[in-house]
Amino acid sequence: MTSPSPATAPAKDEGDRGPAAPAPRRRLRRRFLAAPATRIFGVLVLLLAAFTALAPDSFLTGANLSNIANDASILLVLAVGSTFVIITAGIDLSVGGVLVFSSVVSAQVMAHLAGAGAAALVLGLVVAVVTGLLWGLLNGVLVAKARIPALIVTLGTMGMALGAALLITGGVDVRDVPLDLALYVGSGRIAGVPVLVVISACVAVVGGIVLAMTRFGRHTYAAGSNSEALRRAGINTARHLIKVYALAGLLSGLAGYLSVAQFATTTLNGHSTDNLQTIAAVVIGGTSLFGGVGTIVGSVIGVFIPSVLQNGFVVLGVQPFWQQVAVGAVLIVAVFLDQLRRRARARG
Repeated sequence: MTSPSPATAPAKDEGDRGPAAPAPRRRLRRRFLAAPATRIFGVLVLLLAAFTALAPDSFLTGANLSNIANDASILLVLAVGSTFVIITAGIDLSVGGVLVFSSVVSAQVMAHLAGAGAAALVLGLVVAVVTGLLWGLLNGVLVAKARIPALIVTLGTMGMALGAALLITGGVDVRDVPLDLALYVGSGRIAGVPVLVVISACVAVVGGIVLAMTRFGRHTYAAGSNSEALRRAGINTARHLIKVYALAGLLSGLAGYLSVAQFATTTLNGHSTDNLQTIAAVVIGGTSLFGGVGTIVGSVIGVFIPSVLQNGFVVLGVQPFWQQVAVGAVLIVAVFLDQLRRRARARG
Protein backbone atom coordinates (compact mmCIF):
# COMPACT_ATOMS: atom_id res chain seq x y z
CA MET A 1 0.00 0.00 0.00
CA THR A 2 1.44 3.34 -1.04
CA SER A 3 0.50 6.83 -0.03
CA PRO A 4 -0.25 9.49 -2.66
CA SER A 5 2.85 11.25 -3.87
CA PRO A 6 3.13 14.98 -3.09
CA ALA A 7 3.26 15.66 -6.81
CA THR A 8 -0.18 14.20 -7.45
CA ALA A 9 -2.00 15.72 -4.44
CA PRO A 10 -2.30 19.28 -5.85
CA ALA A 11 -3.58 17.91 -9.16
CA LYS A 12 -6.38 16.08 -7.30
CA ASP A 13 -7.32 19.30 -5.43
CA GLU A 14 -7.48 21.28 -8.65
CA GLY A 15 -9.60 18.54 -10.21
CA ASP A 16 -12.02 18.73 -7.27
CA ARG A 17 -12.29 22.49 -7.52
CA GLY A 18 -12.63 22.43 -11.33
CA PRO A 19 -16.16 21.08 -11.75
CA ALA A 20 -17.37 22.68 -8.47
CA ALA A 21 -16.45 26.23 -9.43
CA PRO A 22 -19.07 26.80 -12.18
CA ALA A 23 -21.89 25.27 -10.08
CA PRO A 24 -22.75 28.44 -8.14
CA ARG A 25 -22.74 30.38 -11.39
CA ARG A 26 -25.06 27.84 -13.01
CA ARG A 27 -27.40 27.92 -10.03
CA LEU A 28 -27.38 31.71 -10.08
CA ARG A 29 -28.07 31.72 -13.83
CA ARG A 30 -30.93 29.22 -13.45
CA ARG A 31 -32.45 31.26 -10.62
CA PHE A 32 -32.15 34.43 -12.68
CA LEU A 33 -33.79 32.84 -15.73
CA ALA A 34 -36.53 31.26 -13.60
CA ALA A 35 -37.38 34.50 -11.77
CA PRO A 36 -40.86 35.89 -12.64
CA ALA A 37 -39.37 39.35 -13.19
CA THR A 38 -37.02 37.94 -15.85
CA ARG A 39 -39.86 36.25 -17.73
CA ILE A 40 -42.08 39.31 -17.66
CA PHE A 41 -39.13 41.41 -18.82
CA GLY A 42 -38.87 39.04 -21.77
CA VAL A 43 -42.54 39.66 -22.55
CA LEU A 44 -41.92 43.42 -22.40
CA VAL A 45 -38.97 43.09 -24.80
CA LEU A 46 -41.14 41.06 -27.20
CA LEU A 47 -43.85 43.75 -27.10
CA LEU A 48 -41.30 46.47 -27.81
CA ALA A 49 -39.86 44.42 -30.69
CA ALA A 50 -43.31 43.73 -32.16
CA PHE A 51 -44.47 47.37 -32.10
CA THR A 52 -41.08 48.49 -33.42
CA ALA A 53 -41.42 46.09 -36.36
CA LEU A 54 -45.00 47.22 -37.06
CA ALA A 55 -44.25 50.96 -36.74
CA PRO A 56 -40.48 51.37 -37.19
CA ASP A 57 -40.59 55.13 -37.80
CA SER A 58 -42.82 56.20 -34.93
CA PHE A 59 -42.68 53.74 -32.03
CA LEU A 60 -39.05 53.25 -30.96
CA THR A 61 -38.13 56.92 -30.87
CA GLY A 62 -36.75 58.90 -27.97
CA ALA A 63 -39.80 61.14 -27.78
CA ASN A 64 -42.24 58.23 -27.82
CA LEU A 65 -40.32 56.25 -25.19
CA SER A 66 -40.31 59.39 -23.03
CA ASN A 67 -44.09 59.60 -23.45
CA ILE A 68 -44.47 55.96 -22.38
CA ALA A 69 -42.37 56.54 -19.25
CA ASN A 70 -44.23 59.75 -18.44
CA ASP A 71 -47.63 58.06 -18.81
CA ALA A 72 -46.52 55.17 -16.60
CA SER A 73 -45.10 57.34 -13.80
CA ILE A 74 -48.32 57.85 -11.80
CA LEU A 75 -49.31 54.18 -12.15
CA LEU A 76 -45.84 53.22 -10.91
CA VAL A 77 -46.26 55.26 -7.72
CA LEU A 78 -49.56 53.47 -7.06
CA ALA A 79 -48.02 50.08 -7.89
CA VAL A 80 -45.22 50.46 -5.33
CA GLY A 81 -47.74 50.82 -2.50
CA SER A 82 -49.93 48.03 -3.84
CA THR A 83 -46.94 45.69 -4.03
CA PHE A 84 -46.51 45.93 -0.24
CA VAL A 85 -50.24 45.36 0.30
CA ILE A 86 -50.51 42.35 -2.03
CA ILE A 87 -47.38 40.72 -0.55
CA THR A 88 -49.26 40.66 2.78
CA ALA A 89 -52.02 38.71 0.94
CA GLY A 90 -54.19 41.84 1.02
CA ILE A 91 -55.75 43.99 -1.67
CA ASP A 92 -56.38 47.72 -2.02
CA LEU A 93 -59.13 48.73 -4.42
CA SER A 94 -59.29 52.28 -3.07
CA VAL A 95 -56.11 53.65 -4.68
CA GLY A 96 -57.96 55.38 -7.53
CA GLY A 97 -60.59 56.90 -5.23
CA VAL A 98 -57.97 58.10 -2.74
CA LEU A 99 -55.96 59.56 -5.63
CA VAL A 100 -58.98 61.59 -6.78
CA PHE A 101 -59.90 62.77 -3.26
CA SER A 102 -56.31 63.80 -2.47
CA SER A 103 -55.98 65.62 -5.78
CA VAL A 104 -59.20 67.55 -5.17
CA VAL A 105 -58.27 68.67 -1.64
CA SER A 106 -54.71 69.50 -2.69
CA ALA A 107 -55.87 71.46 -5.75
CA GLN A 108 -58.35 73.47 -3.73
CA VAL A 109 -55.69 74.38 -1.15
CA MET A 110 -53.26 75.43 -3.90
CA ALA A 111 -55.99 77.42 -5.68
CA HIS A 112 -56.76 79.22 -2.42
CA LEU A 113 -53.05 80.06 -1.96
CA ALA A 114 -52.38 80.85 -5.61
CA GLY A 115 -50.37 83.99 -4.74
CA ALA A 116 -48.09 82.21 -2.29
CA GLY A 117 -45.67 80.91 -4.95
CA ALA A 118 -43.61 77.84 -4.06
CA ALA A 119 -45.16 77.68 -0.59
CA ALA A 120 -48.53 76.86 -2.18
CA LEU A 121 -46.97 73.98 -4.11
CA VAL A 122 -45.28 72.58 -0.99
CA LEU A 123 -48.43 72.92 1.10
CA GLY A 124 -50.44 71.27 -1.67
CA LEU A 125 -48.02 68.33 -1.64
CA VAL A 126 -48.24 67.99 2.14
CA VAL A 127 -52.04 68.10 2.05
CA ALA A 128 -52.22 65.46 -0.69
CA VAL A 129 -49.83 63.09 1.10
CA VAL A 130 -51.46 63.52 4.52
CA THR A 131 -54.93 63.04 3.04
CA GLY A 132 -53.86 59.84 1.36
CA LEU A 133 -52.16 58.69 4.56
CA LEU A 134 -55.40 59.15 6.55
CA TRP A 135 -57.38 57.06 4.05
CA GLY A 136 -54.67 54.39 4.23
CA LEU A 137 -54.78 54.38 8.03
CA LEU A 138 -58.57 53.94 7.90
CA ASN A 139 -58.13 50.97 5.55
CA GLY A 140 -55.47 49.44 7.78
CA VAL A 141 -57.41 49.81 11.02
CA LEU A 142 -60.56 48.29 9.52
CA VAL A 143 -58.61 45.39 8.01
CA ALA A 144 -56.24 44.66 10.91
CA LYS A 145 -58.31 45.60 13.95
CA ALA A 146 -61.94 45.17 12.85
CA ARG A 147 -60.98 42.04 10.85
CA ILE A 148 -63.13 43.10 7.89
CA PRO A 149 -61.92 41.55 4.60
CA ALA A 150 -59.65 43.94 2.72
CA LEU A 151 -61.72 43.53 -0.44
CA ILE A 152 -64.82 44.90 1.32
CA VAL A 153 -62.99 47.63 3.24
CA THR A 154 -61.16 49.08 0.27
CA LEU A 155 -64.20 48.74 -2.00
CA GLY A 156 -66.14 50.78 0.54
CA THR A 157 -63.45 53.43 1.01
CA MET A 158 -63.07 53.69 -2.76
CA GLY A 159 -66.73 54.69 -3.02
CA MET A 160 -66.47 56.97 0.01
CA ALA A 161 -63.42 58.80 -1.35
CA LEU A 162 -64.89 59.25 -4.82
CA GLY A 163 -68.25 60.36 -3.41
CA ALA A 164 -66.59 62.82 -1.03
CA ALA A 165 -64.54 64.28 -3.90
CA LEU A 166 -67.73 64.83 -5.94
CA LEU A 167 -69.47 66.41 -2.93
CA ILE A 168 -66.59 68.83 -2.35
CA THR A 169 -66.37 69.93 -5.97
CA GLY A 170 -70.03 69.59 -7.00
CA GLY A 171 -68.87 67.24 -9.73
CA VAL A 172 -66.80 69.94 -11.46
CA ASP A 173 -63.04 69.64 -11.84
CA VAL A 174 -60.85 72.13 -9.97
CA ARG A 175 -58.93 74.05 -12.63
CA ASP A 176 -57.46 76.98 -10.68
CA VAL A 177 -54.19 75.26 -9.85
CA PRO A 178 -50.90 77.21 -9.87
CA LEU A 179 -49.34 77.41 -13.32
CA ASP A 180 -45.89 76.72 -11.83
CA LEU A 181 -47.06 73.25 -10.77
CA ALA A 182 -47.79 72.27 -14.36
CA LEU A 183 -44.68 74.02 -15.73
CA TYR A 184 -42.06 72.75 -13.28
CA VAL A 185 -43.51 69.43 -12.12
CA GLY A 186 -46.02 68.25 -14.71
CA SER A 187 -44.06 69.30 -17.80
CA GLY A 188 -40.65 70.00 -16.26
CA ARG A 189 -37.48 68.08 -17.01
CA ILE A 190 -34.27 67.31 -15.14
CA ALA A 191 -31.33 66.66 -17.47
CA GLY A 192 -33.84 65.91 -20.24
CA VAL A 193 -35.83 63.42 -18.14
CA PRO A 194 -39.43 64.33 -17.21
CA VAL A 195 -39.76 65.33 -13.56
CA LEU A 196 -42.66 62.89 -13.12
CA VAL A 197 -40.42 60.04 -14.26
CA VAL A 198 -37.66 61.12 -11.87
CA ILE A 199 -40.07 61.27 -8.92
CA SER A 200 -41.65 57.88 -9.69
CA ALA A 201 -38.22 56.30 -10.18
CA CYS A 202 -37.10 57.62 -6.78
CA VAL A 203 -40.26 56.19 -5.19
CA ALA A 204 -39.59 52.80 -6.83
CA VAL A 205 -35.94 52.75 -5.72
CA VAL A 206 -36.78 53.66 -2.12
CA GLY A 207 -39.66 51.15 -2.10
CA GLY A 208 -37.40 48.43 -3.48
CA ILE A 209 -34.72 49.07 -0.85
CA VAL A 210 -37.28 49.10 1.97
CA LEU A 211 -38.88 45.87 0.76
CA ALA A 212 -35.64 43.96 0.09
CA MET A 213 -33.22 45.24 2.71
CA THR A 214 -35.08 46.37 5.82
CA ARG A 215 -36.87 44.77 8.75
CA PHE A 216 -40.11 46.37 7.55
CA GLY A 217 -39.76 44.51 4.25
CA ARG A 218 -39.01 41.17 5.94
CA HIS A 219 -42.05 41.56 8.17
CA THR A 220 -44.15 42.35 5.09
CA TYR A 221 -43.12 39.07 3.44
CA ALA A 222 -43.69 37.18 6.69
CA ALA A 223 -47.17 38.70 7.13
CA GLY A 224 -48.14 37.32 3.74
CA SER A 225 -46.50 33.90 3.99
CA ASN A 226 -46.98 32.98 7.67
CA SER A 227 -48.59 35.63 9.86
CA GLU A 228 -48.85 33.23 12.81
CA ALA A 229 -45.08 32.71 12.81
CA LEU A 230 -44.63 36.48 12.68
CA ARG A 231 -46.93 36.88 15.67
CA ARG A 232 -45.07 34.19 17.62
CA ALA A 233 -41.82 36.01 16.87
CA GLY A 234 -43.16 38.91 18.92
CA ILE A 235 -44.18 41.16 16.04
CA ASN A 236 -47.48 43.02 16.27
CA THR A 237 -48.97 41.86 12.96
CA ALA A 238 -51.99 44.16 13.19
CA ARG A 239 -49.77 47.21 13.63
CA HIS A 240 -47.62 46.13 10.69
CA LEU A 241 -50.67 45.71 8.42
CA ILE A 242 -51.86 49.20 9.39
CA LYS A 243 -48.45 50.59 8.40
CA VAL A 244 -48.57 48.79 5.05
CA TYR A 245 -52.02 50.13 4.16
CA ALA A 246 -50.98 53.58 5.41
CA LEU A 247 -48.00 53.47 3.04
CA ALA A 248 -50.27 52.57 0.12
CA GLY A 249 -52.59 55.45 1.02
CA LEU A 250 -49.68 57.89 1.32
CA LEU A 251 -48.42 56.96 -2.14
CA SER A 252 -51.97 57.29 -3.54
CA GLY A 253 -52.01 60.85 -2.17
CA LEU A 254 -48.66 61.55 -3.83
CA ALA A 255 -50.02 60.14 -7.08
CA GLY A 256 -53.00 62.53 -6.76
CA TYR A 257 -50.62 65.49 -6.49
CA LEU A 258 -48.66 64.29 -9.53
CA SER A 259 -51.91 63.86 -11.46
CA VAL A 260 -52.86 67.49 -10.81
CA ALA A 261 -49.38 68.54 -11.94
CA GLN A 262 -49.58 66.48 -15.12
CA PHE A 263 -53.03 67.62 -16.25
CA ALA A 264 -53.13 71.09 -14.58
CA THR A 265 -56.57 70.16 -13.22
CA THR A 266 -58.25 67.45 -11.23
CA THR A 267 -59.56 64.54 -13.29
CA LEU A 268 -62.63 63.33 -11.42
CA ASN A 269 -63.63 60.80 -14.05
CA GLY A 270 -60.19 59.90 -15.30
CA HIS A 271 -59.13 57.30 -12.74
CA SER A 272 -61.98 54.79 -12.76
CA THR A 273 -59.68 51.95 -13.86
CA ASP A 274 -56.59 52.87 -11.82
CA ASN A 275 -57.23 50.17 -9.23
CA LEU A 276 -57.54 47.46 -11.91
CA GLN A 277 -54.48 48.67 -13.79
CA THR A 278 -52.44 48.88 -10.59
CA ILE A 279 -53.34 45.39 -9.39
CA ALA A 280 -52.81 44.01 -12.90
CA ALA A 281 -49.35 45.59 -13.13
CA VAL A 282 -48.29 44.25 -9.73
CA VAL A 283 -49.56 40.72 -10.41
CA ILE A 284 -48.17 40.65 -13.95
CA GLY A 285 -44.84 41.63 -12.38
CA GLY A 286 -44.77 38.40 -10.38
CA THR A 287 -46.32 39.40 -7.04
CA SER A 288 -48.58 36.62 -5.80
CA LEU A 289 -52.18 37.44 -4.87
CA PHE A 290 -51.79 34.74 -2.21
CA GLY A 291 -49.06 36.73 -0.45
CA GLY A 292 -45.44 36.23 0.52
CA VAL A 293 -43.96 36.67 -2.98
CA GLY A 294 -43.17 39.78 -4.98
CA THR A 295 -40.60 42.43 -5.82
CA ILE A 296 -40.65 46.10 -6.71
CA VAL A 297 -38.50 45.33 -9.77
CA GLY A 298 -41.22 43.02 -11.05
CA SER A 299 -43.89 45.66 -10.44
CA VAL A 300 -41.85 48.26 -12.33
CA ILE A 301 -41.68 45.94 -15.34
CA GLY A 302 -45.35 45.05 -14.91
CA VAL A 303 -46.35 48.72 -15.01
CA PHE A 304 -44.80 49.12 -18.45
CA ILE A 305 -46.77 46.25 -20.00
CA PRO A 306 -50.13 48.14 -20.13
CA SER A 307 -48.33 51.41 -20.92
CA VAL A 308 -46.52 49.92 -23.91
CA LEU A 309 -49.70 48.21 -25.09
CA GLN A 310 -51.69 51.44 -24.89
CA ASN A 311 -49.02 53.47 -26.65
CA GLY A 312 -48.47 50.81 -29.30
CA PHE A 313 -52.18 50.57 -30.08
CA VAL A 314 -52.38 54.36 -30.43
CA VAL A 315 -49.36 54.40 -32.76
CA LEU A 316 -50.89 51.63 -34.89
CA GLY A 317 -54.29 53.31 -34.93
CA VAL A 318 -55.95 50.44 -33.04
CA GLN A 319 -58.86 51.28 -30.74
CA PRO A 320 -57.44 51.88 -27.24
CA PHE A 321 -60.22 49.72 -25.79
CA TRP A 322 -58.23 46.71 -26.96
CA GLN A 323 -55.62 47.66 -24.38
CA GLN A 324 -58.07 46.81 -21.58
CA VAL A 325 -58.85 43.50 -23.26
CA ALA A 326 -55.16 42.65 -23.61
CA VAL A 327 -54.28 43.66 -20.04
CA GLY A 328 -57.18 41.63 -18.66
CA ALA A 329 -56.06 38.58 -20.61
CA VAL A 330 -52.44 38.98 -19.47
CA LEU A 331 -53.64 39.34 -15.87
CA ILE A 332 -55.55 36.05 -16.05
CA VAL A 333 -52.53 34.30 -17.54
CA ALA A 334 -50.26 35.74 -14.82
CA VAL A 335 -52.54 34.51 -12.02
CA PHE A 336 -52.83 31.09 -13.70
CA LEU A 337 -49.03 30.78 -13.90
CA ASP A 338 -48.76 31.83 -10.25
CA GLN A 339 -51.14 29.05 -9.28
CA LEU A 340 -49.10 26.54 -11.29
CA ARG A 341 -45.95 27.63 -9.43
CA ARG A 342 -47.69 27.27 -6.07
CA ARG A 343 -48.88 23.75 -6.94
CA ALA A 344 -45.37 22.81 -8.09
CA ARG A 345 -43.86 24.07 -4.81
CA ALA A 346 -46.53 22.21 -2.83
CA ARG A 347 -45.64 18.98 -4.61
CA GLY A 348 -41.99 19.63 -3.74
